[in-house]
Parts: sequence; C-alpha cells; structure tokens
Amino acid sequence: MKKLLAAALSMVALSGGAIAPVHAQALPPIGGPYPPPFTATLSNNVPLVFGMDPENAARALGTPLNYVRGRPGDGIFLAFRNTGGSGLFPNRHRLYLQFRHGRLAGWKGDWGHNWMWQ
Repeated sequence: MKKLLAAALSMVALSGGAIAPVHAQALPPIGGPYPPPFTATLSNNVPLVFGMDPENAARALGTPLNYVRGRPGDGIFLAFRNTGGSGLFPNRHRLYLQFRHGRLAGWKGDWGHNWMWQ
C-alpha cells in the first residue's frame, strides 16, 4: 500500500511540473538594443586589462596602488578595494597586481582570514 501511495504522489509531483508554462527569452529585434554579454553582467567584473601601466590600473580601480616589493618596472602593488559592507563591519578587499616591464601581467584577490570564524 505504501509503495502505491508513493508512486501516486511521485506521479502527481512530476505531472505538476509539466503543467506550468515555460517561457524562453525572446530574441532582440533586428538592429535593436542587444543585451550585454554574459561577462559584462558578472558581479566580479574587474575593470583591469593586461598591459595597463600602474597609473591606468590605479585610475581604473579608483584607488591608489601601494608598492609591496620588486624592482622598478617589475613590481608587485597592492590596492585596497572598498566593497561596501555594513556600517559595523566594512569590507576592504586586498587586490595584488603584478607588473612586468611596466605593464600589468596579472592580479589576484586576497580576502584574508576572517576573524569572526575563528
């Protein structure tokens, strides 16, 4: 009896999903406004481009770069990015930028150790 009841309930659940209407995203009109590419809608979209010089990178991030180490032109810089947070716990993320021959070669975010979860 229990198997029959379970089978009936699963059939009802499966058929209930098929009754709901399904809508696909419509194509944009020809020559009309196209939606932005997927990468432009990501929340982690950073305005950095490989090959930038340190001044352009600082301008793109909107924060000054702090020298960490390395030779002139081949150094590592640190940018503190204020990503909001609450008034009680501000969020300041660290972003390390690697420059080679005066051009941006890579970057890495460092979120550090959260003291609240020790």
